[in-house]
Amino acid sequence: MTKRDLLLEIGLEEMPARFVTNSMNQLSDKVQAWLMEKKIGFENIQAFSSPRRLAVLVEGVVESQEDIHEEAKGPTRKIAMDENGEWTKAAIGFCRGQGASVEEIFFKEINGVEYVHVKKFIKGQQTMVLLPELEHIIMSMTFPKNMRWADKEVRYVRPIKWILALFGNEVIPFHITTVETSNWTMGHRFLGGKIELSEAKEYERALLGQYVIVDYEERKSAILSQLKRLEEENNWVIPIDEDLLEEVTNLVEYPTALYGRFEQEFLEIPEEVLITSMKEHQRYFPVKSADGLLLPYFVTVRNGDHEHIDKVARGNEKVLRARLSDAAFFYREDQKTEIASSLSKLKSIVYHEEIGTLAEKVDRVRRLTNEIAGILEFNSEEKKNADRAAEICKFDLVTNMVYEFPELQGFMGEKYAKQKGEDPSVAKAINEHYMPRNAEDQTPSSNVGAALSIAEKMDTIASCFAIGIIPSGSQDPYALRRQATGIVQTLLNKEWNISLESLIHSALRFIGEAGIAKKDIEEISKEMIVFFKLRIKHTLQEKRVRYDLIEAVLGTSIASLPTLVKKAEVLEGRKEEEGFKESIEALSRVLNISSKAENAGEIDSNLFENEFEQNLFHKYTLVSKQFEIAASEEEIFELLVSLKPEIDQYFDHTMVMAENTELRQNRLNQMVKIASLIKKFANVNEIIVK
Repeated sequence: MTKRDLLLEIGLEEMPARFVTNSMNQLSDKVQAWLMEKKIGFENIQAFSSPRRLAVLVEGVVESQEDIHEEAKGPTRKIAMDENGEWTKAAIGFCRGQGASVEEIFFKEINGVEYVHVKKFIKGQQTMVLLPELEHIIMSMTFPKNMRWADKEVRYVRPIKWILALFGNEVIPFHITTVETSNWTMGHRFLGGKIELSEAKEYERALLGQYVIVDYEERKSAILSQLKRLEEENNWVIPIDEDLLEEVTNLVEYPTALYGRFEQEFLEIPEEVLITSMKEHQRYFPVKSADGLLLPYFVTVRNGDHEHIDKVARGNEKVLRARLSDAAFFYREDQKTEIASSLSKLKSIVYHEEIGTLAEKVDRVRRLTNEIAGILEFNSEEKKNADRAAEICKFDLVTNMVYEFPELQGFMGEKYAKQKGEDPSVAKAINEHYMPRNAEDQTPSSNVGAALSIAEKMDTIASCFAIGIIPSGSQDPYALRRQATGIVQTLLNKEWNISLESLIHSALRFIGEAGIAKKDIEEISKEMIVFFKLRIKHTLQEKRVRYDLIEAVLGTSIASLPTLVKKAEVLEGRKEEEGFKESIEALSRVLNISSKAENAGEIDSNLFENEFEQNLFHKYTLVSKQFEIAASEEEIFELLVSLKPEIDQYFDHTMVMAENTELRQNRLNQMVKIASLIKKFANVNEIIVK
């Protein structure tokens, strides 16, 4: 069968850089899914992009769909034929739907039942006839933001300027608004021009001739190699921020790296400010010396060639100089303001209209931080520093620098707190309480910073849940999932044995006292516990714990997270051992029978009728005592497993649900007591054993 290459390119006005990569992958995935759905064979698919285009090149696409020979299954013989052996309406309707007649019916037996079948033949269509459906793929794409252009009703990421659609050397006919498909594309906006392609496979080479590197990875590699050359030529170190690198790669079609310089005096400004100003506002790469000191240089990437490169460098220097002058002014002005003055301003800043001001939030965070410090038995110095850090943790939000550069919150708080003479651990905690800021960030290293971080995040989650802001699907405007994960990670890394449920209850108590909650506190608490269990589940999945073992350890209260993780790791490590299945089955049997108890009381050993009841009671009593002094979760699991012989013998010789009410209740009491002990470790009923 002959094959051709398929090329589809959507030409657009410049897209926001942050949209490009995901949009490129989305187009590729949609085209691939469509080809597979239509049963159109192909050899390879490659995605391309630049600020002005999204494209896919599909190599080795077959000329037509394969013919399909299949058997269609219909109703059972009993339904297909009446008592006289005539075809029923069900059989006739089935055949009509398959394009067959009742004369073509044959029966096949499936699991002892005969079903009507007919042979079905579907002639494959020509690929070229189907390809105009690519229009629907283009229009089905989704973007974070869309726009409407001119008087057209279509909304898209940016106005569509051209559509290149080729199957081999043949244009695929369709249109979107007034834009017709064609065999031409546009090169670089300033260095290139309009070019026609005679066939799809010319695409990449032809655009390179028009100053467009259409392969994202090639553009990225070109930028990295140019940065490396600048490092070697100048004995520099250019730190690579991957997010910035991706953004710059998606801002240019023909990258050329160049560098500029700024005045030495600007190095008196904190390094974070300089780097943020370069990266966030100008998309520049900072430059450091071999020993890690920031140097008065920057590197940028031009969308073009080396023509007039010196003039471009001077222009960038001028723009950066203005930015850094502003930053220097903000920094000097901030030195004039005292912390107390900044704190008073928080009273007039609304955090959320239904939650209150920033000052009110800080008050709740301070109370929760002090509670955590007390539970964890911080020493007096740590308690004092935790209280002060919580009191001033948000003061930098009203500084000029953070107003101009919001991403510097915490960083500037630490800098300014040190300058104002605060204890170093207090200053550090102001920065750390935002950690982890993202998936790659570290958790707070200090006890004071960790306690404040947990308190601040827990208050945010609790207050949002209290007014009905609960993440659903992809909607999570306050990043509550990330903050909950941050709490989980911090508790685990610190190995703090503090009950997560008690933290939730404390945070909600302060919310309730503030009159914020829109519904019952207990209901909110249950919602938050479910929410946190999902975050813990994700953490355990990353540790490659089997799903049923995760459900087992989450089937109990979420008290100490380090303990919970160790339980999961014990089960994961023991699940393949000999005897694991039998032990879990014995423990599960206790849980199952204990669920029949409507109420439970104390065990009366005088009501035991046989030695097996006595033996199990004795073993339970012994294990209960050892439970309290067990040194590890491994040891606790061993204690539970040690109950197996007595449990098995008990059930072999004892009827729990005895007719005598007193005997039955006493035996259920014993089952409930043992079940309670088992559930302290895990809800073993969730464990799948084969």
